[in-house]
Amino acid sequence: MFASAPKRRGRYAVGGRGMVEFGSPLPEVAQVLASGLTKRELVDWGGVALRVTGVAAVAPPSFSSGRAVLRTATPVVMKGSGRDETGERTTRQAWVLPAEPEWAGYFQQNLVRKAETLKVDPAVSLEAVTWIGPKRSFAVSQGAKPGAAVEVELTGPPETLQALWSWGLGQANSAGFGWVSA
Repeated sequence: MFASAPKRRGRYAVGGRGMVEFGSPLPEVAQVLASGLTKRELVDWGGVALRVTGVAAVAPPSFSSGRAVLRTATPVVMKGSGRDETGERTTRQAWVLPAEPEWAGYFQQNLVRKAETLKVDPAVSLEAVTWIGPKRSFAVSQGAKPGAAVEVELTGPPETLQALWSWGLGQANSAGFGWVSA
């Protein structure tokens, strides 16, 4: 986040003083990343030179109640079925937005798949979508991925909620989508 950087359509704004957050649901990966960054003065991030002035590890909240309210700082992207009302597949690139009927089901499947990948308890549930930001599209690889920032209420085991907080919500997290605000 670079508050003083001029906004550019379809791109993340960079320039001036700011902050870049990296995360991983695997603490070992986050620790190695933090260790490596502390040894650098500059990081080349997509052709932008970032001067490293500090590195801080941020632990996820405890979520001891088994409930979490997570809000993303970047759009959440989610692919849908690509099928029309009759069930016929019309496209493979069927990006769906949080207010669309398929979104919640595919989002729920994504939460469970992430938990299973990390070998944590997959008994996590989307309880509600409490806020939806404006639609935003960013160019990634070949084509634009549309999504919207969201705030969601989840229930599940604390360890699973911590992992999701650290990983991000939705798809394409490694490209910066679905980053949960600390």
